[in-house]
Amino acid sequence: MGDKLKIVRTDRELECPLIDGHFRDGGAELVLLPDDVSEDELVIATQDADLLLMCYTPITERVFRSAARLKGVVKYGVGVDAIDFAAANAAKVPVVNIPEYAEETVAEGAFALMIALARKLVPLQRTMRRDGWVWPENAWLGSDVAGKTIGLVGVGRIGRSMARMAGAGFRARVIGYDPSASTDEMAAAGVEKVENLHEMLAQCDFVSVHSVLKPETRHLIGEAELRCMKQTAFLINSARGALVDEQALLAALKQNRIAGAGLDVFSQEPLSLAGHPLSELFEMDNVLLSPHLTFYTREAMARLELETLQRCKEILAGKPVLVKSRDSRLTSQCDGVVFAGDID
Repeated sequence: MGDKLKIVRTDRELECPLIDGHFRDGGAELVLLPDDVSEDELVIATQDADLLLMCYTPITERVFRSAARLKGVVKYGVGVDAIDFAAANAAKVPVVNIPEYAEETVAEGAFALMIALARKLVPLQRTMRRDGWVWPENAWLGSDVAGKTIGLVGVGRIGRSMARMAGAGFRARVIGYDPSASTDEMAAAGVEKVENLHEMLAQCDFVSVHSVLKPETRHLIGEAELRCMKQTAFLINSARGALVDEQALLAALKQNRIAGAGLDVFSQEPLSLAGHPLSELFEMDNVLLSPHLTFYTREAMARLELETLQRCKEILAGKPVLVKSRDSRLTSQCDGVVFAGDID
C-alpha cells in the first residue's frame, strides 16, 4: 500500500459528500462501512487505517488494539458513549468530537417535537388526511407553551439554546437540573437551577432531556422519575435513548401517567414497526417519533463536515487535535490533543 493514506468512515448511511470527496480527491483510500458493521469487520478494515471517522458505531478495545497505524478517531457528531476511552488512551490514540455544529439545530428539533405534541399535530394531521376536516371538539384541545414550566434535564450547549427559545421566545418559565452547572451559569442562560431532579420534574409541564450519556446517567429518567411528573406533562428526548428507561416510559404512556412523549433517540436503533421493544409506540397518538434526525439540517451538516475535516487535517498533519468539548472523557486525554481553553 506504500504511503497511501487509508481512511475508514463508519455509518455510511449518513451521507457526507464533502468529507468523502475531500479524501477521494486527495488520493486516499476511503473505506465506507455501514451502521451495522460487525466488530470483526471493523477490526479487519481498521488494522491498517490511518484515521477512523465514526458516528454511532461502537469503537471497542479490539479495534484500538489491532489498529497499529491509527493516528486518531474523529466522532463526526457530539456523543462519545460508543468509544472505549480506556482503550484509546492505552493505545495513545486521540479522540475528538464536533460539539458545536448543531447545538441550536437540535434545540429547534426538540422544540418542534414539543410544539407538535402540545398542539396534537400528529393525530390532527392523520385525521385531516382521512376525513378532510375536524371540528373544535375536546379531543383536539391543545396546550399553550407560554406561561408553562419547561424543565431541562441537562443544561449544556443544547439545553441553553432550548432555554433561550422557551424563555425569551415563548415566555415560559425554564427550570433545570444539571449537577455540573452552577446556579450562576444556569441563571445566565435564563434557567432556574433545581438541585433535586424529582422536585424539578414535579413542577414541569414539559420535560426536555439534554444530558450527556455516561454510565452514571443511564436511565436517569426511570420509573421513579416518571412517577414524579404531572399526568398532563410531556417528555421530550433528543439526546440519547438510554438516558430514559424506555420500558418504564412505555408503561407510563400505556397507563396514561403522563400526557405524551416526543422521541428522536432510542437505545436500539433503528426502530421497527414490529419486533422492536418499542414497536407499540407507533400506535399511540400522544407519541411523536423522529428517526434520530433533529440534528439533520442543511446548515448543520455543512458545519459538521467542515469542522470534521479541520480535525482530520490536524491529526493527519501530526498536530495536536483541537478538543472543544468539556466532556471529561475527552478532556482527560493526555496524548495528541489540545484543549480550546488553552489556546483562547
